[in-house]
Amino acid sequence: MSDTRAHIVILGAGIVGSACADVFVSDGLRVTLIDRSFPGSGATAEGMGHIVAMDGSPEELALSSYSRELWHSLSGSLSSSCEYRRFGTIWIAANDRHMSAVAAKHRVYDAIGIESHILDPAQLYRQEPNLRPGLAGGLLVPDDVVVYPPAVARELVDRAVARGAAAIFGVDVVRVDGPTVYLADRQEITGDVIINALGIGAPRISPHVPVRPRRGHLVITERVPAFVHHQLVELGYLDSAHGTSPVSVAFNVQPRATGQLLIGSSREFDVENSTVDWEILSRMVRLAVDYLPNARSLDAIRAWTGFRPASADGLPYIGPDPYNENVWLATGHEGLGITTALGTAHLLLDQLRGRSTAIPAEPYWPARILEESRGER
Repeated sequence: MSDTRAHIVILGAGIVGSACADVFVSDGLRVTLIDRSFPGSGATAEGMGHIVAMDGSPEELALSSYSRELWHSLSGSLSSSCEYRRFGTIWIAANDRHMSAVAAKHRVYDAIGIESHILDPAQLYRQEPNLRPGLAGGLLVPDDVVVYPPAVARELVDRAVARGAAAIFGVDVVRVDGPTVYLADRQEITGDVIINALGIGAPRISPHVPVRPRRGHLVITERVPAFVHHQLVELGYLDSAHGTSPVSVAFNVQPRATGQLLIGSSREFDVENSTVDWEILSRMVRLAVDYLPNARSLDAIRAWTGFRPASADGLPYIGPDPYNENVWLATGHEGLGITTALGTAHLLLDQLRGRSTAIPAEPYWPARILEESRGER
């Protein structure tokens, strides 16, 4: 894209769309950002805000580690409202088999320069004394981060608007026809490129895109400063995150800057309502108490659900839509939308500008799925 002032219309002001707006405007592009609600609503407001190098596949690790470094670079310019904290992650090993997985994970991280430290039981309990006795150890990844996602999204939008981006909030997108976006209030916005960053809503505009809503539950507790010091995740979490079973639950507890604990996590396919399922919530809380027995005495002050946009193969769709030459996709991030938002924005920008990308872009191209599904029709 040789036109330095090309007009990019971004649909969706969640963390991915907000990051795109900020990154694009910083590179001199003209941006209009549209959302039917407000910045940081939807899945962004409902998630944990864990920025983590995730190694479910080489492609997932490449994108998440690249994006994590971009977050580190951005951190100095974020306000205190974003609650950026480098708490780090400890992957918990319950038994010797899990410790073998810890060693493998450590080797993967070491190969790409990510700092991590294998913890024996004594070291684990020095880091996290509230964990239950009898655990085998863990892996400390000190540079993983926790943020407050809605505040980050709002700040990215504010930065983009301050540099000239246009923002239209509270108006829904009705349809996209060629380069034109038609809004419910009868506005028509025409751009050179349209970015579909609508999360689980992406198929409303791009109906051929296989995005599957995946419901999750979270609970937040009363304020208990220093109860845990790191994001604590059981090693079985990866099986939960990448599995295809209808319902899965894993231990995942996050310390918040407020002193509260955010307790996860669950995953469900094929559920359309946002009502809390108390049976699933109970399973999730029981698992948290199993790992953190002293949490039994804590008061939970709120529970809620949210919907993650899951792709067909576990990787997000980042790149041109083979069905519509005017549309590029930025969706399907599932539980890694916060982590990979900046990486997604930079991958899109570099491709739009015709520049080399920091990591290979092809693994995330929508064509990998959409061309295959087109051939099956």
